[in-house]
Amino acid sequence: MILSTPWSKNQLLAALPDTEWPYWHPLLEAVDLPAGKLLYESGKCMSHVFFPLTALVSLYHVTESGATAEVALVGQEGVVGVSSFMGGGGSTSHAVVLCAGQALRMPSAAIRHQFEQSSQVQNLMLRYTQALLTQMAHTAVCNRHHSVEQALSRWLLLSLDRVEGHELLMTQEIIANMLGVRREGVTEAALKLQRAGLIRYSRGRITVLDQQGLEDGSCECYRAIKSEYERLLPARAVAQSAPAGIPRFQPVAGRLSENAPG
Repeated sequence: MILSTPWSKNQLLAALPDTEWPYWHPLLEAVDLPAGKLLYESGKCMSHVFFPLTALVSLYHVTESGATAEVALVGQEGVVGVSSFMGGGGSTSHAVVLCAGQALRMPSAAIRHQFEQSSQVQNLMLRYTQALLTQMAHTAVCNRHHSVEQALSRWLLLSLDRVEGHELLMTQEIIANMLGVRREGVTEAALKLQRAGLIRYSRGRITVLDQQGLEDGSCECYRAIKSEYERLLPARAVAQSAPAGIPRFQPVAGRLSENAPG
């Protein structure tokens, strides 16, 4: 497919050293991610990792009773599938696309090889993983100890940090499942934020009208998460077009095992 979004929209790819890009370029494949697509399930090994460009992905857990709760959001700042290069193989969470968009995917064996071969890549990915763990920790604390209104504010702010614009196509039912609360609680919280002039909600479309006001009224969790991402990851680069396009995955001699899947 033709990549319509600059590859450097993804913060991790944009942070790769120039010396690494010739090895990564042939390993990346542009894909469209429709809303609702399940990228991987808990306990199963992932064939690919995904670097979102415009898509937003939720990492969430499902209990034995079928209840769900989100543990982290991944968008332009990161990669979906850290267990592929951290040595754990399968993940304990599910990953589903919340907002449709484009991404670049890479075979799990390939990113694991790049991680093992380059200290610069390893350092970048470990810093990102630390930031992701911080988000998971604060999400757990927020959902347990803060109000639904505060949790919703945090969730909206984190979502906006990972997509373009100020609008999200998201039903209250989906948000309730991600926050692990009743739909009625999300409805009440959304109405409070709307009456305060911070958001506008209509037919599954949430528009943030006052992002600074939303941040001012949120709990400390959002600020702690944002601060850690800013501390650990390089600043966002200006978007650039991919050099000569993004081809389909092809092994690169000297950096990728011949046994890696194509």
